Formats: sequence, structure tokens, C-alpha cells
Amino acid sequence: MKKFMNKAETLVAESLAGFVAAHERLVAFGAEGKFVRRRTLRVGKVALISGGGAGHEPMHVGFVGTGMLDAACTGHVFTSPTPDQVVAAIRETDGGAGCLLVVKNYDGDVMNFEMAAELAATEHQIATVVVRDDVDPGGSKRGQGRRGVAGTLVVEKLLGAAAEAGWRLDELGALGENLNGRIRTMGVSLRGVTVPDTERETFVLAEGEMEMGVGIHGEPGRARARFATADEIVDTILEAILSDLTPERDDKLLLFINGFGGTPVSELYLAYNTARSRCENLGLTIARSLVGTYVTSLDMAGLSITIARLDERELSFWDAPVDTPTLRWG
Repeated sequence: MKKFMNKAETLVAESLAGFVAAHERLVAFGAEGKFVRRRTLRVGKVALISGGGAGHEPMHVGFVGTGMLDAACTGHVFTSPTPDQVVAAIRETDGGAGCLLVVKNYDGDVMNFEMAAELAATEHQIATVVVRDDVDPGGSKRGQGRRGVAGTLVVEKLLGAAAEAGWRLDELGALGENLNGRIRTMGVSLRGVTVPDTERETFVLAEGEMEMGVGIHGEPGRARARFATADEIVDTILEAILSDLTPERDDKLLLFINGFGGTPVSELYLAYNTARSRCENLGLTIARSLVGTYVTSLDMAGLSITIARLDERELSFWDAPVDTPTLRWG
């Protein structure tokens, strides 16, 4: 295995050090380097904190900044951050209005963020939103149900804008839970993930195979299928998403095509072109779009499609100014 690294055990720390140095205008390390936070915190605003294992960059550290997250906690590759990391972030970023924890629905993330919330509850107001945006797991035996995948970006952007607008902690929590029912994602992989610690792929596909319904930790999906054309792959994903989301013709939709780390941008735009055309042929309105590599699974060759049903207020939150290392507009 060839990777640009010194040692697998120092990869995450060295990468985070480079990230903070490269974006020092926007971010800084928190206490003892346990998390990355906004360089300038805003007193009186609800603080948004998220995180997860390394290997998903630019999520979550790339979303720290004005209009999005106040802090992100990073664990080892595909490993949840520890409760003490989250507690440290809560203590440093709470400006008096409480903290909202945005957590992807994976057992380790949920357990450690819950433990952190319990430890900090005597001193801080805390609410939690568990993101569950992947399509119905179908016949899968996943005990935790829907996972939090690329739709997490949408949730964090909307909640970040609402927090900047002065929404209270309870209002933000309610919005986050409501969004869970209106955002759906499905991914496909053409190659497994090479994990630095093990130096082997998480799953191996034959030349004519692809994995449908994958998560973002290199885990296999819900079905192994025959490799097909891009149009056929997009059609399969859209059928699963739209049957789960059931949008109406007058709904305003956000279409987000996300790369998993090993997919050229040209292929992502090709997938977007097909997905948008299919949606418009069904009479659906694509009101906002995002295409790029934002929620990765290290070097996985693959992509995911996310569709979100948003109302006018939520569209305004999407359009609201954001200034992070990865998302910047307005």
C-alpha cells in the first residue's frame, strides 16, 4: 500500500496540524488539541458541535466556521471521538446559549456523544440531533437503522445558519429532527477502502461488480450488483431515494452529488447531469445544487446522491453566508 504518510498511528494528528495551519484565519485547536474550533467564537449563540472518525474529510473539520459548526471532534480513522474530546469542546464553545450536538447515527458516535452530554449536563444546556439520512436499510441487519451519511452536511449547514440567526437550542433541536424525515442519501462503491492501519481493502469487488447502499466507513452495502452504465447506476439510486422520500411536484429539492474520495469531479458532474434530468422529467423542481467531494470514505471510488425536501425558510438558510475551509459563499 502506498500512501503519503509517515506512520499510520500519527496520520490523523499530522493531518489535523496541517489543516489548522492552512486555515488559521478560520480555525484553531481547542484545549490540548482535542478538537478544532472556530477561531473567533460568538457569545450568546448556540454552539454547534459535531465530529466522528477521521477518514471523512473534509467533514467535519472542514465545516467549522461562521454559519456552520463551532467545533469538530476527530477520532482515529473510522473511530468515534472520545467523550472527553466532546466535553472539552462543549466547555470551550458554549457562549451562554447552550450547545447542540450533531451526531451521525453510528453506535460509537451515538454512545460517546451521549456520554459527553451526560458528563457536561450539570454545567451546560445540551441538545442532540442524531442524523439518519440514508435510505431504508431494507433487508440489512443493521441494528441502528438508518445511518448518518452525506446528508449530515445539509443538516449542519441549515442548523448553522439558523444558529447564526439567533434560534434557541430547543428550536434548533426540533428543526434537526424534522429534517431527518426530509433528507435521503444512497451511495455506491466501485472499490473498497484501504485503511492505513490494516493496509488492506475493507471489501473486494470483482471486475464486473459494484456495491450498492454503502456507508462511509468502508462497510459493504445492502446489495452487490452487476456493474452498469452511469445512467443505470443513477437510476437505481434515484428510484430508492424517491420511493423513500416521496416528494411532491411542488416541493423544492436540494440535489447533492458527493464523492467518496476516489472519484474524479468530472464523473460527479456526469452523475449530477443524469440525476437532475431524471428528476425534472418526473416534474420535480431542483431548487439548489451541490457537487463535489465533501463526505469521504478515505480513498473509496464511489459516490452518493442526496435529495432534501426544503421549505422556503430552509432554502434561505442554505443560501445564508457561510465561511468555512470547505464551504464559502454569501
